[in-house]
Amino acid sequence: MKLIMRSEFDSLRLDDRNEYEVDKNGDTQVVKIYRDGKLIAKKKTQKKSVRYFGVSGYEQYLPGGSDEV
Repeated sequence: MKLIMRSEFDSLRLDDRNEYEVDKNGDTQVVKIYRDGKLIAKKKTQKKSVRYFGVSGYEQYLPGGSDEV
C-alpha cells in the first residue's frame, strides 16, 4: 500500500460500489474500503495523526476510472 490524498480516499468512500468498515481500538481507528471483497484503501487515525493508503492501482477504482460502466 502507498500513501494517497485525502480527496482520493473520500471519493472511494463515497462511491456506492464500494463498502467500508470501521475498527476502533483505543486511540487507533482504521477505516477500510472494499470493492468486491478486495481491500482497496484504508485510513489510519492514531491520536492526531491521519494517514491514507491505497493499494497499487487504486486509481482504477476512483469514480471516472477505467472500470466505469
